[in-house]
Amino acid sequence: MAHVTREHLDRLLEQGLLADDHVPTAKRLDSLAASYVSGDVSRAAIFVLAAEEWRQAGQPARALECFQRAMEDGGEVSVDPRAGIADTLFELDRPAEGKEMIEAIRAEGGVTPATCLNITETLIAYGELRAAHEWATEGALASPESSGERAALLRARYRIRIDLGLPEDELDALVT
Repeated sequence: MAHVTREHLDRLLEQGLLADDHVPTAKRLDSLAASYVSGDVSRAAIFVLAAEEWRQAGQPARALECFQRAMEDGGEVSVDPRAGIADTLFELDRPAEGKEMIEAIRAEGGVTPATCLNITETLIAYGELRAAHEWATEGALASPESSGERAALLRARYRIRIDLGLPEDELDALVT
């Protein structure tokens, strides 16, 4: 049984980064989540970190499992795990399922700016610019004015508008 601190996770992720081998880090994170009792971060957040490591290791199917476990766990996370599921479904060449997941997130409402940014980036990566524009706009409008997420959403939105050939608007004027 493990009590997980942010410091412990930071060390573990740093070791994986230095070794440039994501598989052992992903396995350690999976194990840590399995033995989780308490900590500074939720079990769901650890599953999300494991999922990201599996993706970095080129194993999107394993990543999908971890994102799903994070969603089922329901613990506190900075980005809705369903956004990671959607992105991974696109990566696995299952775009219809990815789009369904994104629509489920939209239908539920109450989406955080961090989740909007994640979904925006996914949609941009897979050429879904109109949908990405909607998510970037929604996220930018919901973000606190001085947040880094708002700045990132505004920049992404601006680039999308250029790619779509849309004229500048009042939100574009806020891009720094």
